[in-house]
Amino acid sequence: MSYGTLKNYIGGEWLASPSKELLDVHNPATGQVIAQVPLSTVQEVNGAVAAAKVAFQEWRETPPMVRARHMFRLKALLEEHFEDLARTIVQEHGKIIDEARGEVRRAIENVEVAAGVPSLMMGYNAEDIAAGIDETAILQPVGVFCCIAPFNFPAMVPFWFMPYAIACGNTYIVKPSEVCPVSQNRLFALLDEADLPPGVVNLVNGAKGTVDALLTHPDVAGVSFVGSTPVARYIYATATAHGKRAQCQAGAKNCLVVMPDAVLERTIPNILTSAFGTAGQRCLAGSLVLAVGGAYEPLRKQLVEAASRIKVGDGLDETVQMGPVASRRALERILGYVEQGLREGAELVLDGREVRVEGYAGGYFIGPTIFDRVRPEMIIAREEIFGPVLGIIAVADFDEAVAVIESIPYGNAASLFTTSGKWAREFGYRVHCGNIGINIGIAAPIATFPFAGMRSSFFGDLHGQGRDAIQFFTDRKVVITRWF
Repeated sequence: MSYGTLKNYIGGEWLASPSKELLDVHNPATGQVIAQVPLSTVQEVNGAVAAAKVAFQEWRETPPMVRARHMFRLKALLEEHFEDLARTIVQEHGKIIDEARGEVRRAIENVEVAAGVPSLMMGYNAEDIAAGIDETAILQPVGVFCCIAPFNFPAMVPFWFMPYAIACGNTYIVKPSEVCPVSQNRLFALLDEADLPPGVVNLVNGAKGTVDALLTHPDVAGVSFVGSTPVARYIYATATAHGKRAQCQAGAKNCLVVMPDAVLERTIPNILTSAFGTAGQRCLAGSLVLAVGGAYEPLRKQLVEAASRIKVGDGLDETVQMGPVASRRALERILGYVEQGLREGAELVLDGREVRVEGYAGGYFIGPTIFDRVRPEMIIAREEIFGPVLGIIAVADFDEAVAVIESIPYGNAASLFTTSGKWAREFGYRVHCGNIGINIGIAAPIATFPFAGMRSSFFGDLHGQGRDAIQFFTDRKVVITRWF
């Protein structure tokens, strides 16, 4: 399927970009071009911000109950177009269809939570803080916000932020990933049907120039970002230097600790899904397995055997278990890390480079790849690969496993597999990661909880989703009253 040249959505209208700079969008399974995305001009960004600013005053005065009704309308539209959206994600990203369905479902869940804004925005008060004086704290919307979206969950991630922002009475601009911009454009067609006033939501395609224009615009109040740590640092520094709120969810190097008492027949499938789901292109993907003591030998053997049976292919094939990576550039980066691991002396016990998918010679495929005898100081043990590459590190005991996790600069997620409540509590208490899994391979918070992160995995104070999002998109005003 071809989607042609994508347009921007500004002030309630679809507008062709005057930019002459266009990037091709590829289907990762075939390598074929399915769309072209314009790199929008600064003038287009200014137009989107102006439209959002004009819409803000009337939208903030709209009662929260009425704003919530737009969320219910949007949810209905997302449900109606559920399968079409999932297939679009597969075509532009490559993940398998069931993973794409899960992504759409997560986006919908955030809309459902945001629909509760009439109660989520309630403030608090105290009578008689002094004689005849009462005090009330109220939550108010702030203004124009924007999202700089990643390629790995092109439909879902903006919905960690946008539904909460507009439900709270703000207006919004989304800058989709230039690698995977199609699904967000399809979603904005549904937002257009949700009868939101013109300018409440806007979409501007582009790359770094578009991002910089948003980060430095004086009328943008805040930015939400998900992506790599170097880019997150840049966005956080630039946004805050220009007086903006910023929540920047960054990179990861997530460890999966397997204790000797773990139930391996349950643990192995969890590890496989964590490491190789969405071809490892997930900020919650397991990247290192820390095998404790006697767990090492049986875990290594069963893990390699099971991973070697994963079927790789086009994500639209319902029988496929892992699709391609999202771009040729990503594939080349991942292959570079495999070579790096070999140079460092790690043992390549499962080589995904040997995978061939019949009929898809142009696709960006690499199969599940496993390194054994990885050491914590290796580059492949410390840097985010963001692909289907898993390292195994043998550790003597629980304390050594925790020490390895703490030596890594990231703090996005970590999981422990055990039947011991003692070790489970210790793990949750001691490990400095925002999302902790106990016998869970992918420690993904549901929409009512914040998507947490620590250390080099997050820059800011308030995370996406849930009550954190409500606080990020509102300001607290305290009213102190006395009547004579």
